[in-house]
Amino acid sequence: MVSVNLGVLHYVLDHIYGTILHRAKIGTPFFSKGWGSTNIELLERMVNQLFPDAASLAWSPAVVKLTWKTKWETNSACLKEGSFATTCEEELVRALPPECRTARVAFLVPKSVPAEKMACVVHLAGTGDHTFERRLKLGAPLLKQNIATMVLESPYYGNRRPSMQPGSKLLCVSDLLLLGKATIDESRSLLHWLEAEAGVSTTGICGLSMGGVHAAMVGALHPTPIATLPFLAPHSAVVPFCEGLYQHVTAWDALKEDASHPIAKCNGEVTLEQVKEKLRSVLALTDVTKFPVPKNPNAVIFVSATDDGYIPKHSVLELQKAWPGSEVRWVTGGHVSSFFLHGDAFRKAIVDGLNRLPLTKSLI
Repeated sequence: MVSVNLGVLHYVLDHIYGTILHRAKIGTPFFSKGWGSTNIELLERMVNQLFPDAASLAWSPAVVKLTWKTKWETNSACLKEGSFATTCEEELVRALPPECRTARVAFLVPKSVPAEKMACVVHLAGTGDHTFERRLKLGAPLLKQNIATMVLESPYYGNRRPSMQPGSKLLCVSDLLLLGKATIDESRSLLHWLEAEAGVSTTGICGLSMGGVHAAMVGALHPTPIATLPFLAPHSAVVPFCEGLYQHVTAWDALKEDASHPIAKCNGEVTLEQVKEKLRSVLALTDVTKFPVPKNPNAVIFVSATDDGYIPKHSVLELQKAWPGSEVRWVTGGHVSSFFLHGDAFRKAIVDGLNRLPLTKSLI
């Protein structure tokens, strides 16, 4: 009885949090400028071109050139920040706002540890994570186990936030897809740099919520086995925006009135139901179950919450079913509470995922 009541409490907390931030209509909603149709068409074409080649993973990561600056160092650790030009295709670079075209990373490494005896995990941002701090805090305790942390600043967030964008609320539907595509390309390039240039022996990718979706995509597309660690993540952006709490902070009227993205009309009028169905169709591009199975599915560990008000259990299980051999671990809590309370569970999944990679020595 107690565990059931606690589960209900966690679920209700998610909805209270969502009501305060989302349903209360504080600030600008998502997609207030409409669809961004030209960019959606570009991304749809890119995805259609990608999937025929994805099974063989012939799509190699672009080489990244990093410029580093040391922020601080102690006897046991060093934090550097770097920047690089986004590694997206030129057509995609032109579609990105100018502020998004230069990427920033933070790199926290243990000192006096040879690269070949070190592992590194790239941490991707969840919705609203504009800084490095949260992810550095998650990864810092792993330094004692010779695991470095590399944190990527997402396009449209932090210093990469377009000047016209208020906070975390993306202006167009196409911005969400551009954010994802750029994050995937940049993450794969960073992993390639870690392996080929820095000489790190074992690598992985992780992320919370939206970052977990992107981590799953990167793990699916990377040409070599890596630890893939999606935390509190759905299988698709359809789930939060069309089924979950984000639907209450989506500018449905703006999408309905945006004539730049034609939707089949009924009696000369676009209905809200047609708009929602079109958004579901567009966001289906983010369905990770359509991506290839990662090279080593045994090194895929999902950590999900038992009473998540944002991500239903069926969404997590859909992806596990699509990737036989992967593991789901459940933590007690909701989407918000689990983020704050279960850092140790996320870190254990990182260590276990890295240790499941072939031809690597145990990190613990």
